[in-house]
Amino acid sequence: MRSPHDRRRNQRRHRMLAAWAACGLICAAALPTASAADRHHPHHPDTDFDVLVFSKTAGFRHDSIEEGVAALTQLGEENGFTVTATENSAAFNRHNLARYEAVVFLSTTGDVLNPGQQRAFEHYIAHGGGYVGIHAASDTEYDWPWYGGLVGAYFDSHPEIQQADILVEDHAHDATAHLPDTWTRTDEWYNYRDNPRTETHVLASLDESSYSGGTMDGDHPISWCHEYDGGRSFYTGLGHTEESFHEPEFMRHVLGGIRYAAGQVQADCRPEEGYTPLFDGTSTEGWTQAGPGSFVLGEDGTLTSEGGMGLLWYEAESFRSYSLKLDWRMEGDDNSGVFVGFPPSDDPWSAVDNGYEIQIDATDADDRTTGSVYGFQSADLEARDAALNPPGQWNTYEIRVEGERLRVYLNGTLINDFTNTDPARSLTDGHIGIQNHSDDDTVSFRDIRIKELPAQG
Repeated sequence: MRSPHDRRRNQRRHRMLAAWAACGLICAAALPTASAADRHHPHHPDTDFDVLVFSKTAGFRHDSIEEGVAALTQLGEENGFTVTATENSAAFNRHNLARYEAVVFLSTTGDVLNPGQQRAFEHYIAHGGGYVGIHAASDTEYDWPWYGGLVGAYFDSHPEIQQADILVEDHAHDATAHLPDTWTRTDEWYNYRDNPRTETHVLASLDESSYSGGTMDGDHPISWCHEYDGGRSFYTGLGHTEESFHEPEFMRHVLGGIRYAAGQVQADCRPEEGYTPLFDGTSTEGWTQAGPGSFVLGEDGTLTSEGGMGLLWYEAESFRSYSLKLDWRMEGDDNSGVFVGFPPSDDPWSAVDNGYEIQIDATDADDRTTGSVYGFQSADLEARDAALNPPGQWNTYEIRVEGERLRVYLNGTLINDFTNTDPARSLTDGHIGIQNHSDDDTVSFRDIRIKELPAQG
């Protein structure tokens, strides 16, 4: 926490702001109507990355593939990446795969790669490659267990095409941040042989009560992500129909998956279970504002800072050993923070004097920048910079408190490991809060959740 008139600037600020200025890719709403079966767009020097779209089928062939290829090609043209589309499995060799930041399996079916091509793809993923599976990508390579682990789950069955409700579980990932809590659309809804929740991070699931034919006992993931064997994987079960590839929300969903798999945006894709919401986007019950300013509850389920300098803290309960997760977004060069380990008080400075702040402000001094334990310990700046999404995009913190040890994860990456040695402070019992810093600082929060951990010592 610092005065808005006492902001130190350093060279990192200029480097990061320049990088952020070059980073703003937005999915255009206009979608293609032409079809394309197999095309290669030469690399353009002003594009940021390259994507291979693979749509070979050795089983059922979806009528939507041609529309999908055309839509993905145009999506690349409008969002700064080059698409190479092919159904030739000979493209799966080490030399060729090395050209691409991500490989999309577009409704592939059956056995589409021979053993040598499989080994080349395993090598590609092991060296940091990205995978995107769309719809029937899960109906592919049943005799290749490594691939089953990569996609996350194999197809089992499906009912007839019908309308259903999709429940968005992650509002920070680039593939789902634009979606409402409940996304209603028409598609062919896959059931899977196994539930991927324990091995992947579920982004969205189906409400089985909203349609007929779901067989996954009420827990029905339909889109997920995870890190796998050195690379990144994103899968969505959506995309059976030709109409899907003319839906702006679906194409933005796919764009986010491609950008994640290609390493263009960061996300926490570790499996997540057992968390209890402290703020779910609908009510601030249990929370109390200390000091001036406030947080505005938005229709999109966010809390956005307004005025300052104050603190919205969770008065209903204190915590001892826990994992706290929350999503946050800056509008520009803004300032906020998450406080932990402080006693109850209506004075926001009590949290400063008695607790610890995990800073949000990527352009301040090292011990007062994003990921730092403010004034006490800098984050690992190299790891922080690699994990950080720029202003306008969501980030996820995990703040893990066990005894006097405090660890900070940014989008799934450990960036700070701090141990309290100050006898006047203690992390073993205290409250949590989020800061509103000043009239000039706008930071939003959403999906604040906690999981209590076994007590230490």
